[in-house]
Amino acid sequence: MKKLLFHAGLLLIASAPVFAQKTAITLQTGSPASVGMSEERLGRIDKVLQEYADKRWVNGVTAMIVKDGKIVYNKAFGYDNVARKTPMKTDEIFRIASQTKAITSVAVMMLYEEGKFLLDDPISKYIPAFKHPKVITQFNMLDTTYTTAPAKREITIRHLLTHTSGIDYAQIGSKEANAMYAKAGVIGGIGVGKILLADKMKILGGLPIFHEPGEKFTYGLNTDVLGYLVEVLSGMSLDQFLRQRLFEPLGMKDTYFYLPKEKQSRLASLYSEDKNSGTVELMPAMRDLNGNFVRDYPNEAGTYYSGGGGLSSTMYDYAIFLQMLLNGGEYNGQRILGRNTVRIMTMNQIGDVAYDEVGNKFGLGFKVTTPEGSSFSPLPEGVFEWGGMFATTYWADPKERVIGLIYRNIWPTSRGELPLKYKVLVYQALNR
Repeated sequence: MKKLLFHAGLLLIASAPVFAQKTAITLQTGSPASVGMSEERLGRIDKVLQEYADKRWVNGVTAMIVKDGKIVYNKAFGYDNVARKTPMKTDEIFRIASQTKAITSVAVMMLYEEGKFLLDDPISKYIPAFKHPKVITQFNMLDTTYTTAPAKREITIRHLLTHTSGIDYAQIGSKEANAMYAKAGVIGGIGVGKILLADKMKILGGLPIFHEPGEKFTYGLNTDVLGYLVEVLSGMSLDQFLRQRLFEPLGMKDTYFYLPKEKQSRLASLYSEDKNSGTVELMPAMRDLNGNFVRDYPNEAGTYYSGGGGLSSTMYDYAIFLQMLLNGGEYNGQRILGRNTVRIMTMNQIGDVAYDEVGNKFGLGFKVTTPEGSSFSPLPEGVFEWGGMFATTYWADPKERVIGLIYRNIWPTSRGELPLKYKVLVYQALNR
């Protein structure tokens, strides 16, 4: 299949959703009937989520549906702590992990709109450690040695936003990447204590990549690099930038890298899955993830701001963020992005590069549903979505003006079908 290489002036392949709101919508509670949804059919969600809780396939789960800016479903099932019979609550603060990526991507695009860079600029223009990348040609797992060849092109900011840079993931990537990054001290970025993003990203910049930039989709530490880019271009830590430029203007009051003491009691318990029974159990305080992983890392006083996975948040806060995007970049009287920036973020940015087996594509920070992909689920063309390692999932639908979120905090879990069922249950409740 022909590969799509990114450079200035390239025509991207795909149609894009239209973001047109005469008045920017802010979230409010509403009845299902007021936005053309069936309350009776939404009751089917209750039955499924309660079944998962009753059978201990989840300890607890929360779900939210927003239609036309109205919160028409916002419920919790099961327990935050099963042993103590502490009920799950809809305002729990969850480890959202890779849902951080969309937020960091928006931060990057805010700086793009200020003329700080162009999407096809090489990242080395701003972070010199990434200059003259090398591609691995052979890798020896016995001693983690490798041979390389010079890459044909530089890694661009667009490559990072689309995960086509050739950078893999530390700890959860390929076995070669796990070995190479561990040896170099490069990490995934959660539960890592008092280290700095800048230091690790400079090390990453000096390591080889796993394929030519622009030729494949490889989910990796790209958004952590982008988080450091935000720091370089803004002169602020990623934490400060997000707080001052995004969270406070939007009214996202419960989104943090590290929770303040007064909110630490609201952190959702993190469960794991018993491999034999398939039921959940409370995760120990420490769990080895090719290195120490602190279960309650959001309650630590950390200094590492992982743009790819470090945030914790609530469903409500994340729904605000998604509604801002559905509004074309505006919320709460605050213009965060221009509507055409939102448009390019949520359209195919990888051209002919393969993403998944059903033909969906990737934008600037989001998976994007294509016409081909829409035939495999109720999601129509143009939906943008992602999720997090600890079993949180979101999507936003510009056509139906629907936002869906379903949050658990379980790792690992074999119940990956639950978000797929939830999407079916949401769309079957639409009347008009």
